[in-house]
Amino acid sequence: MQNNRVMFLLGVLLTLACTFFMTYHANGNWDFVLAFRGKKLLLLLIMAYTIGISTLLFQTLTNNPILIPSILGFDSLYLLIQSLLVFLFGGIGFTQLNIAGKFAFETLLMLLGALLLFRTLSKNNSDLARMILVGIIFGVLFRSVNNLLQRMIDPNEFAVAQGSSFASFNTVNPTLLWIGTVITLVSALWIWRQRFKLDVLLLGRERAIGLGLEYHQFSRQLLICCAFLVSISTALVGPILFLGLLVCAIVNAISPTMHHSIRIPMTFMVSAITLVSGQAIFEQVMKMQGVLSVVIEFIGGLVFIYLMLRRAK
Repeated sequence: MQNNRVMFLLGVLLTLACTFFMTYHANGNWDFVLAFRGKKLLLLLIMAYTIGISTLLFQTLTNNPILIPSILGFDSLYLLIQSLLVFLFGGIGFTQLNIAGKFAFETLLMLLGALLLFRTLSKNNSDLARMILVGIIFGVLFRSVNNLLQRMIDPNEFAVAQGSSFASFNTVNPTLLWIGTVITLVSALWIWRQRFKLDVLLLGRERAIGLGLEYHQFSRQLLICCAFLVSISTALVGPILFLGLLVCAIVNAISPTMHHSIRIPMTFMVSAITLVSGQAIFEQVMKMQGVLSVVIEFIGGLVFIYLMLRRAK
C-alpha cells in the first residue's frame, strides 16, 4: 500500500513538472512550443533514465550506495576525446564535424574503454574493487592528458574545448534524439526483464551464487549495460557526475522496499522530476541566468560528502 502511495505521488509530481515545462510562458504559440519543447522534454527524459538507472545498476552490483559509474573514468575519457578532436581539427573544424558520426565515434570509444577495463576482472569477479581502482587511475590519467592538450591548443580554440566540458540541455539534435530513444527503449526492456535477478544480486555475491544466479555472466552484462547507458548520456549532453548519486540517495531515503520492480521506475521518476523541473525553472523562470548541471553537481557533491561522513560514522 505504501509503495502505491509513493509511486502515485511521484507520478503526479512528474506529470506536473512536464506540464509546467511544456506550458509555462507558451502564450498561445502551440505550434512552435510543442515541437521545440517536446524534443527537449524527450531529451531530458532520456537523460533521466540513462543516468539514474545506470547508477542504480552499478550500486546494486557493487552493493555500495556511494559508488557511481563515472568513477570508472567515462567522463574523463569523454573530455579527453573533445580536447583531442579540437587539437586535431581546430575549433572551426570541430564545430563542423558530422553530429551523428561524432556521436557514434564517442560512444564506440567509451564502450571500447569499458570493455578493456572489464577484462581486468577474473572469472569469478572477486576482484571488482581492483577494477574500480584501475578505472580511477585511468580517470586521473585521462584528466592529466586532457589538461596537457588544453594547454597546447590555441587560446581561442580552448574556449571551444572548454564549452564541451559542461553538460548542456539547451541544444537538441533530432537524429541523436531518435537514436537515444531507441537505445533507451531497448535497454529498458532488457533491464525490466532482469529485475528479479537484480533483487538476488543485491543479497551479495555468495548468496546470489547460492541461489543459482550466474554471477559472473550477469555482472558482466550489467557492467556493459551501465557503460552503454553512461556512454549514451555523456555523448548526448556531456558529463554529469553526481546526478545519479543524488537521485539514488533520494530513492534510498523514500523507497519503502528494496525490490527493483519498485526502485527502477522510482529512480526514473525522481531523476526525471529533478531534470524537468530544474530545467523549467532555469529556462523559463530564471531566463537562463544559471546552469542546471552546475547546480546538480554542487548539490550532488554535498550529498556525496554527507554519505561519506555517515558511512564512516
